Amino acid sequence: MSTLTDTLDARCTAQALVDTPLGPVRVARTASGLAGLWFEGQKHHPGALQAPLQPDDPLLREAAAQLQRYFAGDARAFDLPLDLQGTAFQRTVWQALLRIPAGRTCSYGELARAIGRPRAVRAVGAAVGRNPASLVVPCHRVLGQDGGLTGYAGGVQRKQSLLQLEACA
Repeated sequence: MSTLTDTLDARCTAQALVDTPLGPVRVARTASGLAGLWFEGQKHHPGALQAPLQPDDPLLREAAAQLQRYFAGDARAFDLPLDLQGTAFQRTVWQALLRIPAGRTCSYGELARAIGRPRAVRAVGAAVGRNPASLVVPCHRVLGQDGGLTGYAGGVQRKQSLLQLEACA
């Protein structure tokens, strides 16, 4: 287990499983906000967390409600307090992801330029891949330089479905 996963596990106070049309997601929170949202079995999933399953936790219940509205096409963005655990560079990239509106996409190079690090395209790609709050922090809106559907921790099929839902593809 990595240090960041150890930190996440130590800080999480509650978690829940939420069914979505693209499979179940695990949502976890800390005392400060949403710490993660992962499709079950996705790459970089933190694994079993020690936090108790509490689907009635107010923040997790709100996250589930916003997910339902998103998949129903009634919401294009999430409004949840976030407490994402990562390096300073990762958090900078994740903040930039939050500025990509639904219905739009950008390339990894454009994202690198947006954070003032135009030569750090690979590092930006790695940070995007480590995004702990899939969907809420819209890493699925980042495409390859040629517009291709490059990797997505939740699987390229899910990425394609999310972009279609948002009418990006």
